[in-house]
Amino acid sequence: MNERVNYPTIPTNVVVHLGPPNEAARNISVPFTSYIKNVASSEIYPTWPDAAIEANILAIISFTLNRIYNEWYPSRGYNFNITSLPKYDQTYIEDKEYFDVISKKVDQIFNNYIYREGQVQPLFAVYCDGRVTTCEGLSQWGSVSLAKQGKTALEILRYYYGNVNIFKNAPIGEITETYPGYVLELGEAGDQVKIIQSELNRIRTNYPAIPKISKVNGIYGVETENSVKKFQEVFNLTVTGKVDYSTWYKIKYIYNAVKRLNDLYSEGIKEGESIVTFSSKLSYGDTGLFVKGLHYYLKTIAFFDPSLPILDVNGVYNDNTKSMVINFQNRYNLPATGEVDAKTWTKIRDVYLDLINNVPLEYVEYRDEFYPGRVMSIGMSGEDIRRLQRYLYAICTKYKNIPGVRVTGVFDDLTESSVITLQKKFDIEESGAVGPTFWTDLVEYAKE
Repeated sequence: MNERVNYPTIPTNVVVHLGPPNEAARNISVPFTSYIKNVASSEIYPTWPDAAIEANILAIISFTLNRIYNEWYPSRGYNFNITSLPKYDQTYIEDKEYFDVISKKVDQIFNNYIYREGQVQPLFAVYCDGRVTTCEGLSQWGSVSLAKQGKTALEILRYYYGNVNIFKNAPIGEITETYPGYVLELGEAGDQVKIIQSELNRIRTNYPAIPKISKVNGIYGVETENSVKKFQEVFNLTVTGKVDYSTWYKIKYIYNAVKRLNDLYSEGIKEGESIVTFSSKLSYGDTGLFVKGLHYYLKTIAFFDPSLPILDVNGVYNDNTKSMVINFQNRYNLPATGEVDAKTWTKIRDVYLDLINNVPLEYVEYRDEFYPGRVMSIGMSGEDIRRLQRYLYAICTKYKNIPGVRVTGVFDDLTESSVITLQKKFDIEESGAVGPTFWTDLVEYAKE
């Protein structure tokens, strides 16, 4: 699949908690631009110089986006994005009227924000009025003085925040939680696994008892499971080795803390740390192993379900893929978007697993040929590993250049070596792990 940097998205709406975070109060959903206009109209004056107004609005936008991008409140168990109080966030007054000058400026720059060079996340642009209160960040009244000296908005921001830049024309979209919508466990694969691996390794710097994950590859293997178990033990969670909703957001919470993402001088998130391979969905034009895996699942499901079309597929999310996805979504009462989001992916996987666990009688003899439904990697064990080893053994007895294996049901070093040799032969990524694409090639090769 195409790699893409997980840049911040300007949300269409923001959920504001009208009170302190830990007290009962109403949550209201307001358009992002309305929220920014409200806060700016509550905190600055329309008579200020244009450069000061712009600098302050950019600080308000960046502060808001930092809270949203890092899931600051969801990672603490709250169901909102930001509060209405300056003690915690910024001043939001329900039903407040906007100043016309401020409203027009927000409309011009609402999708711009402040960031530091080499970092992705919006700057935690703290600020204060500069008269009653002072802080390390921007002084609102001080920005007025600088603007009167002829400084531009960017020059004002750099005066207070150092060498920052303005990211312009950020994409606009809905706020979606990062939790994939299903429990991550041994045998899962994808971008959400890669996120967890990366975040656990960073947390380990501060909590060295958590074992390092040597390969941040998006494959939930035994190393990842052990790291999750130790994390759960250290932070008093039920030790399952699985990442459910509570573990996901506890990892997010600790990651935010060790990175100091709510700090003006945060360590920050670099571009290389924000690359995801699955992002929030698979869609038209995507390529790679995840698309091939999607094709495998859909073709198998369609084989057993005559109401679904079997179309030619490859490693590209093309018109045929979109058609297959839409037909599947219609069949299972999902929004027919033609894209594979977390909900569609979960349903595809569940339908596939149900099918292979309940194979029609006439296909029972071929049951072993179906992909087991989990990515197999070193350290794992079980009957599906034993099946894998039987296929590998059959191949190595026919082709002496393939390393031999022992059929033990444990994915050991010999098994990994054999898998890597075959992956090289099939000209696919030499990961040492077995997913649906490699499994299909393996079965066919063993039957030759």
